[in-house]
Amino acid sequence: MNEHTQLIVMLTHHDQTVKNAYEIFDNCKDSKAKFWGFKDSGIPLDEMKALYAYMKACGKTTVLEVVEYTEAEGLAGAQMALDCGVDILMGTIFSDSIHKFCQENNLKYMPFVGTVTERPSVLNGSAKEMIAEANCYLEKGVYGIDLLGYRHTGDASAIIKEFVTTVNAPVCVAGDVNSYQRIDEVKDFGAAAFTIGSAFFENKFEGSFKEQVNKVCQYINCLEGVSHV
Repeated sequence: MNEHTQLIVMLTHHDQTVKNAYEIFDNCKDSKAKFWGFKDSGIPLDEMKALYAYMKACGKTTVLEVVEYTEAEGLAGAQMALDCGVDILMGTIFSDSIHKFCQENNLKYMPFVGTVTERPSVLNGSAKEMIAEANCYLEKGVYGIDLLGYRHTGDASAIIKEFVTTVNAPVCVAGDVNSYQRIDEVKDFGAAAFTIGSAFFENKFEGSFKEQVNKVCQYINCLEGVSHV
């Protein structure tokens, strides 16, 4: 991730990897999006490995988001990320054991903050509490933070703004970025990245999957010829 806000395309719907993820990526491999990933459930491990290998062969930066809430499940997800050769592990409730595993295996780790429950995930917790939590993890050496901002049960925009503008590390705003207004917010707040998965499958940005991906990429890079009116 660099100084510009990045789109991470997630081949997921309702926090589950879609069955035809390989086919969709194959159709989109020459799209403008550099970052691609999916969740830890929905397709078999062998299919995950093959798809991530294909993504990397196409020059993409790869992400696995693990939507699990126990240390054991998080460690299993980290092992899955290693087995698949991904670049970035997002999600899991932070634990020192997962962090150590990522450090030992050169995985960039971006854990959840706040109280995360259910699937699709729901986030609770004050901005102040989550900022303190994030700073604790960053002091230990994690790469960044996975903030389920628009899944928050309170004033999501205010929470995201306070968190992103305060935390001095890459923050990915994950989940429910489903409009140009929300893209404007995460970009204006200075988030390193945001994920879109379900919104593409639900045609929130109008067009084929590939057309929607390219529209959003063009929009965040301020290219001409894109309108969201």
